[in-house]
Amino acid sequence: MPPARKRTRTYDSAKIRAAVLAQFGNVRQGVRTLTEEQLARPTHLGDWSVRELAAHLTMAVETVSRNLDRPEPAAKELALLDWPFATSARAGDIADGTRELARDNPGLDALYARAEQRITERLATVPDDRLLAARIGAMTLADYLVTRTVELVVHTDDLNRAAGADIPLDRQALAACTRLLADALAVKAPGASTEVRIPPYAVVQCVEGPRHTRGTPPNVVETDPLTWIRLATGRTEWTTALDEAKVSASGERADLGGLLPLMG
Repeated sequence: MPPARKRTRTYDSAKIRAAVLAQFGNVRQGVRTLTEEQLARPTHLGDWSVRELAAHLTMAVETVSRNLDRPEPAAKELALLDWPFATSARAGDIADGTRELARDNPGLDALYARAEQRITERLATVPDDRLLAARIGAMTLADYLVTRTVELVVHTDDLNRAAGADIPLDRQALAACTRLLADALAVKAPGASTEVRIPPYAVVQCVEGPRHTRGTPPNVVETDPLTWIRLATGRTEWTTALDEAKVSASGERADLGGLLPLMG
């Protein structure tokens, strides 16, 4: 008998919309407190400065508004779990656009204010099933907003680490980001021999091998949400997380080093 097909995770649209707006609001408030010295600091994202990273964060929501301004595509092209693997193709364009955005908008709070107003107004009237003409492929608004939690959470963490800031992470945004990246791992390495636990938000089974049915799985990986997000996006290496005891891995199929990062 073939294994049962795993059910695709669903997200509460109202909670995701609120999470995107809440996390963007958190970032806007945090960026307001950054000094010129902090804004000039380097980041670990190529040659971006903190100022450029802060400008880039507005693009996480402005792409929603811009895509809604475009004509609606005829058909859906990209499912939610396709997105993590489709983003790397646009890395060069994103880097160039970020530098230009930061150069043209020295007043960061004004940039944030415009982006916040636009997305708040648009989300008040647009239904979940509206298709967006995203550059990587047409997606529903509901799916695209889940991807915005990844962009916002990942880059908020980048900003905190580079600037020495303490911008909070909205709980719903962190949960959605963690779950989407965990599910992406299960897509990349289908199977049921290894259980990956990221409490309190996600548990997934992955990696080919003997199927676990009851009791404690023979192969278990466990870590916290932020460490998982850093592993999945290449901010932390697998061996480093193990050495620092930020992840535990037991069993012969519990080495995820060859599967990570999922997106860069």
